[in-house]
Amino acid sequence: MGGTTRKASDERTVSISTGTLNSTTLALFVGGLALMLGGAELLVRGAAQLARTFGISSLVVGLTVVAWGTGSPELAVGLTADLADHSALTIGTVVGSNIANILLVLGFAALLLPLTVSRRFVRVDIPLMIGVSVLALLASLDGRISTFEGLAFVGSLFVYTVWTIRESRRTRQAKLGHHAGEGREATSQGDSRKPAPIICGVMITVGLFLVVKGSAWFVEGAVVLARAFGLTELVIGLTIVAIGTSLPELATSAVAVAKGERAIAVGNAIGSNIFNLLAVLGITAIVAPDGISVPSAALSLNLPIMIGVAIFGLLVFLAGHIMTRWNGALFLVLYAAYSTYIVLEATQHAAFSNFNTIMTMFVLPVTTLTLVVLAYQSWRNR
Repeated sequence: MGGTTRKASDERTVSISTGTLNSTTLALFVGGLALMLGGAELLVRGAAQLARTFGISSLVVGLTVVAWGTGSPELAVGLTADLADHSALTIGTVVGSNIANILLVLGFAALLLPLTVSRRFVRVDIPLMIGVSVLALLASLDGRISTFEGLAFVGSLFVYTVWTIRESRRTRQAKLGHHAGEGREATSQGDSRKPAPIICGVMITVGLFLVVKGSAWFVEGAVVLARAFGLTELVIGLTIVAIGTSLPELATSAVAVAKGERAIAVGNAIGSNIFNLLAVLGITAIVAPDGISVPSAALSLNLPIMIGVAIFGLLVFLAGHIMTRWNGALFLVLYAAYSTYIVLEATQHAAFSNFNTIMTMFVLPVTTLTLVVLAYQSWRNR
């Protein structure tokens, strides 16, 4: 009886979506995405300017303020999907966005300009991202992220953010102590070019409103599209929604690289991943009455892939504190292969068997060989 009711409901949804797929549904999906991107842009600009006013370095701006801003679409989508009882979409969005931030965002940025990072970034921030990824997997082993685990996630994010900002300010003050005159002159000149704090506050408020409103439309359109094309909410979250919510990171990192702010580009991607795991999963687990349910497919495949991608990124930067254009191209190829695999498997496409053979016989061996070479180079550079 329940199966019949659910089938009838799905048929009604598909019927509605088929009739309005080119108008209402697509308008919700595209319009929601546009609002999220515009809102995230305002949010990032306002927050970054406020952060710089308080003397925070470019790397820390990327790791915290910009990462929080560009991660706001994932949080808004997660809360909206969670309240609408679509927790699979939440998990798919977080995991898919984290994979996209490393392979797509950093890969594209490195293709534009090789990315160099500091020793602290390699020793602290990337290993922390890996640790948080493993923590998310461990918390999901029972098929659910509980309210208590959500509180632990949010508390950990608070501690990390406070520590990172305090360390940045301490380091900056130490440098200014050696160049007091130059520091005051540079600071006064920089402040004169910054918008007033009230303007930054308005930008943040308007941006946040647009992100929240856009996410509601975006999720509604994504769910209808998923059902119309026979895809699960997890797959939609891992692919379409993940790419959509990662566009702010992609745009921000590309602009940062173009302006020579490579620290912001890398910090934005890594910081967004930490934010997605600790804030998005944490807050949604707190808001949901019984926490977030984790689909078995995400537990057995996608979460381990997310951890593997994070380790891959660490090995690349350990090899010389730089991500070259060749590394960037490889990351983009791997992301295209992963996305194609997910969609073909979910739709049981006729090409899946051949594609799976290519992945097994070519992509995975090449990736493994690359990892071995990077690990060896990292060991030699210790």
